[in-house]
Amino acid sequence: MPCKDKVCPHGFRCVSVQQEGTLFVCGGLVSDVDCPLDLVLKYEMQKNRWTVMNRMITARSFFASGVIDGMVYVAGGNRTDLYELDSAEVLNPIKGTWHSIASMGTNMASYDAAILNGKMSAGLREGWTGLNLVVYGHLFVVSELERMKLKVYDTETDSWDAIDGPPLPEQICKPFSVNSYDCHIYVVDRNLHVAVGHVSRLKQKESCEKKLSFSGMWNVVDAPEGFSDLTPSSSQVLFA
Repeated sequence: MPCKDKVCPHGFRCVSVQQEGTLFVCGGLVSDVDCPLDLVLKYEMQKNRWTVMNRMITARSFFASGVIDGMVYVAGGNRTDLYELDSAEVLNPIKGTWHSIASMGTNMASYDAAILNGKMSAGLREGWTGLNLVVYGHLFVVSELERMKLKVYDTETDSWDAIDGPPLPEQICKPFSVNSYDCHIYVVDRNLHVAVGHVSRLKQKESCEKKLSFSGMWNVVDAPEGFSDLTPSSSQVLFA
């Protein structure tokens, strides 16, 4: 990345427009002075190049982000002096312009976000902590604990349930980030191994007609030995 002094900041967010094979890197934190950034970079996979985009309206770090209908949204996070933000804004990648949208009405700093039914979701309920994503229009969580099954949120019953199938493979040590594409889930661990999960819908049981039912199966792609000295930062799925 074209970062100043070849130093990548902490607390930035990455989002991808998967169908176009583009990656946006937004914000972050200059750790030695605790100063949030408003920088935005775009990577185009087909052209293998980086472009410096227009800056965000508000500098922020450790914020929520996501893509809805090809538009890049950012919300919350920290500003100078670690003050938590309630503001949000959206980038039109074609025009390269940012504009503010309605504030959330409450301060929020978030490390993870997901898109659910065309809206950005950040934070979880019932004390269930982990990394969240959306598959089949439903919110799933990969637990921060190892060897745990995926859980799915049922909006009809306002409850979380473990899906059928095996838990995360034992090779996965401390899930670091998750992404999804279509019905597949990609879990990257701190050693850069990748667990690829295929989520299937199951037929609803007659005794519980409104209950959601899903199943998951896993395969693991081990990290090359050349990656052993690397530290995880962020991951995105790109399909050009």
